[in-house]
Amino acid sequence: MGSASSSYRVIYLDVEGRTQKVVFSRFCSPCDIKELFCTAVGLPRNTAISVLDITGAMVSIDPTMPPNAEGLPYKVVPLSGGQLSDKEELFQNVLTQVAEQFSRAFKINELKTEVTNRLAMLEKRVELEGLKVVEIEKCRSDIKKLRDEMASRNNRLSTPNSFLDENKKLTPRRDVPSYPKYHLSQETVEALRKPTFDIWQWEPNEMLSCLEHMYHDLALVKDFNINPITLKRWLLCIHDNYRNNPFHNFRHCFCVTQMMYSMIHLCSLQEKFTQVDILILMTAAVCHDLDHPGYNNTYQINARTELAVRYNDISPLENHHCAIAFQILAQPECNIFSNFDPESFKTIRQGTITLILATDMARHGEILDSFKQKVDNFDFTNEEHVTCLKMVLIKCCDISNEVRPMEVAEPWVDCLLEEYFMQSDREKLEGLPVAPFMDRDKVTKPTAQIGFIKFVLIPMFETVMKLFPQIEEVMVQPLRESRDRYEELKQIDDAMNEVQKKKSESLTLGGKKK
Repeated sequence: MGSASSSYRVIYLDVEGRTQKVVFSRFCSPCDIKELFCTAVGLPRNTAISVLDITGAMVSIDPTMPPNAEGLPYKVVPLSGGQLSDKEELFQNVLTQVAEQFSRAFKINELKTEVTNRLAMLEKRVELEGLKVVEIEKCRSDIKKLRDEMASRNNRLSTPNSFLDENKKLTPRRDVPSYPKYHLSQETVEALRKPTFDIWQWEPNEMLSCLEHMYHDLALVKDFNINPITLKRWLLCIHDNYRNNPFHNFRHCFCVTQMMYSMIHLCSLQEKFTQVDILILMTAAVCHDLDHPGYNNTYQINARTELAVRYNDISPLENHHCAIAFQILAQPECNIFSNFDPESFKTIRQGTITLILATDMARHGEILDSFKQKVDNFDFTNEEHVTCLKMVLIKCCDISNEVRPMEVAEPWVDCLLEEYFMQSDREKLEGLPVAPFMDRDKVTKPTAQIGFIKFVLIPMFETVMKLFPQIEEVMVQPLRESRDRYEELKQIDDAMNEVQKKKSESLTLGGKKK
C-alpha cells in the first residue's frame, strides 16, 4: 500500500526506538484517522491530535489535513494537544497498540488481493480436481481394459506352461464332505433319462450329484469297482477344470453327458455295447471340453497360440482336453480307473481320446461319411463299426441343444453367440480372419441356426435314426420343428428389413425432391 499516489496518507509512529509505518487508504478521511487514534489510546473523541510533517511543522489531524506521499510522511509525536499519561512507557505501549490496530485495519485492500488470489488458487485447484476425477475415471477404464487384456491373453494360452503349471487345479479344491450328494426324487431320476430334461434348473452341486447318479445307475461303479469317494473327487476336479465361458462351461459338460445318458437308455445301448464302451462314452462326454478357453481351433491356429504350436495345428483344443483329462486321472485321489489292469486302462484311454478328438467339427464330414458307409450293413460285433458309431454318438450329444424343448434350447443359442462375438471382436482387433457366422455385424439367431440345423444336425441324426428308429419322435422331429420355427423367424426378420429399407428409400427420395 506504500504507493506514491497523493491519495494515500502515510504516518510513521515512533515506538521504542522503532518506526512503525501506517498507510491509510484513500477512502479513510482525516476525521476517521483522528477517531481511530483517540479510540486506540482511550482519549475523548474531541481531543485535538497533531502530527509532524517532514519539515517538523505541526499538522492537525482534521479535515484541512493535506494528503501526503510515501516520501513525505507524517510523524506522530508524544504530545499533541491532549493529556495522555505522564509515563512515556505507557504512551509507547499505547502507540504500539495503535500501530497493531492500524496494521490490521488499513490492509483491507491487501486482504482483498490475498483473498482474490486464494480464491483463484482454489478455483484452479477445483478445476484440477475436476480434471483429476476425469483422469481417475480414465485410469479406471484403462485398468479394466488391461484386466480384460490379461484375461484375454490367458485365454489365448500365450505362456508355454499356462495350463500345465496350474497343478492345484488337477486336484479338487474342496474335499467331498462339502459336496453333498443330493437325494434325487423319482421324478428327477426318470426325467434325467430323457432328452427333454431341463438342464437350466440345477446348481453345480446338484449337477455333480446327477452325474454321480448316472455312473451308479449304469452300474459302472459296481461293475468296475470304482471307489464312490474317488468318483466324487474326480467329478469335483472335472468341475473345477471347466472355465466360466459363456458356452463351453461345466453346464455344457453336464448337458452333453446327460444327452449321452438319455441316448444310452433310449437306444438300449447297454444291450448292444460292452460296459467298457458305455464307460468310455460317459467319460468322454464328461471330459470332452475340459479347460476350453472360449476361442475355437480356427482362432488358435490363426493366432499361432501355444496350443496350436504344441499340437501342430491338429485339433489343438481337443488334444488339450484329452491331456487335461488324463492329468486329472493321474492323481491317485481322482483316478476312477485305478482298479483296471494296464491293458484295460490302455483300451479305455485310447477309446476316450478317440471320442474327444471326434468332437472337432473340422472332422465332421469325414466322420459322418465313414458312418454312412457302414450304417446300412452295421455290425455290432465289428470293432471298427462300433468305434465309428461311438464317435457319431458323442458328436450328436455335443451339438444336441436343438433336440431339447425350445425354452431349454434357445438360451444356449444366446450363450454360443456371445462366445462367438467375443472371439470375432478379438479377431478384428488382432487383424485375423473373421468367420461370417461369428460376426456380430452379420449374423442373427435365425441365420445362425437354420443352416446348422438343416445341413449338420438333421442329416446326422437321420443317419443315426437308421440304426435306432426310436430317436425319430424324441430327437429328429424336434430338430425339424426347430428348423421350421427359425425359418419363420427369418421370414419375419426379412419382411421387417424390407419395410425398413422401403421407408429409408422413401425418406431419401423425399429429401431429394425438396
